[in-house]
Amino acid sequence: MTQQWTETFRGEIEHFQDTISAFDKGEIDRKAYKGISGGLGSYAQRDASKHMLRLRMPGGRLTLERLKFLAETVEREQVSRLKLTTCETVQLHDLAADQVPGIMAAAIGCGILTKGGGGDNPRNVMASPLSGVQPGEAFDVVPYAEAVTRYLLSICRDIKMPRKLKIAFCNGVDDCVHSAFRDMGFLARENGTFALRIAGGLGAARPSMGVLVDENVAPKEVLYYVRAMVDTFCAHGDYNNRARARTRYMQDTLGPDGLKEVFLKNVAARKAEGGLDITGLEAPASIARDNSGTVDHPRAIPQKQAGMYAVKYHPIGGLLPVEKPRQLYELLKDIPGAEVRVAPHETLYVINLTAAEAEKVIAATGDSAATEFECSVACIGASTCQQGVRDSQSVLQAAVQAVRQANIPDGALPRICISGCPSSCAAHQAGAIGFQGGVKLVEKKPQPAFKMFLGGAGELGQARFGAEAGTILESDLPALLVELGRAAAAAGQSWAQWSLDHAQERDTIIAKYA
Repeated sequence: MTQQWTETFRGEIEHFQDTISAFDKGEIDRKAYKGISGGLGSYAQRDASKHMLRLRMPGGRLTLERLKFLAETVEREQVSRLKLTTCETVQLHDLAADQVPGIMAAAIGCGILTKGGGGDNPRNVMASPLSGVQPGEAFDVVPYAEAVTRYLLSICRDIKMPRKLKIAFCNGVDDCVHSAFRDMGFLARENGTFALRIAGGLGAARPSMGVLVDENVAPKEVLYYVRAMVDTFCAHGDYNNRARARTRYMQDTLGPDGLKEVFLKNVAARKAEGGLDITGLEAPASIARDNSGTVDHPRAIPQKQAGMYAVKYHPIGGLLPVEKPRQLYELLKDIPGAEVRVAPHETLYVINLTAAEAEKVIAATGDSAATEFECSVACIGASTCQQGVRDSQSVLQAAVQAVRQANIPDGALPRICISGCPSSCAAHQAGAIGFQGGVKLVEKKPQPAFKMFLGGAGELGQARFGAEAGTILESDLPALLVELGRAAAAAGQSWAQWSLDHAQERDTIIAKYA
């Protein structure tokens, strides 16, 4: 990605100023505007006078420079709402039309490029959030996520894909990035290579695990595989039926074996051309400091670097308090190597801390979720999103309050995933309990409701999709969760064990509400 490319992007932003102004004046309709704004990482909200801007950061890396930019932007622009996303990005909400282009342009200076944050583009390239510091990992995958990002941004205006492309890198320990069912999922292996699955994905129709196409991808050759996937999708993706214009449908049109064959032929062709080897990756800077202390706290995570810690911080619903970027920056600005990572479960990790530094970050993030259930995931919801059907955020807040009032112990309920519509933005099909916004007929009248899924998982080697378990009225959802949590607590078991040992009791409780 060259300086020339960056200047071209600046030119696109200048042109976008006219577009968003025209939309604000009612001169462009929603559909036409969305087709333009999405490619630059912005969408109008349900209230068309307000806008969202998505800050894409490969691997979810919120470096100190980026954290400072975020803090300054919130203060200067008086941003009222921040949302962490399941693609490791940060969304700024409720922006006026005249604010969006300026923030886009200012973000370039700290390496945040909103280009391709939406629309039919390669999306934010994800990586295991603790990659580089997590004990037991095969190797640090973040440099490859960043290399793929640079490459995709350099070619994205030269190609027109049927729809978006999601790529994830797993470090071999934490697969919360769901490499098993992404459009491309690279899994780091102990022998120093990647296993690669392609054409997976979520969605109301045809959720699919990825097809294993190569078990020994050399890391330096990753870009050949990425370009081959773009080639394959452009040649065999469905440009005519938008509902089927995702890579997973190529498993239907080509068959898994046929897809693998076509893809590997494209890989070979790109390798024959050459020129895409990843070279010159910088070695990580030393973070060695006074590491003699220890910290004992459930949100403090020992790193593989002796005596160093990461701190977990999960704001309820992924709604990051607007004052938090400034608070964290002031704490971290003088700590060498410290940075924040955005995780796909809407959690922040602050990494490369000594015990004393970790204690300070823990104190500054005392508003964090306190239980596994409170770490639940929810999309921004229908009160904000044009596509939304149900307000997933308000439902989650009501459920958290009900579970707290019922004194359900930690572990009796799992982290749940709530998507406000079938788009799967909260990956509800991969949750132990998942909910998808919809309606339910009661006395022939449609009522707000959620379709329930049970038994999904995204852990490494255990990835599976949940099974539908009925449709629950929105008003009943908190009570259902409380009753399930009480039953597990009464048995003295974790949710996972109780759900396995008492499946009939579980299903009887659900049937009362479904």
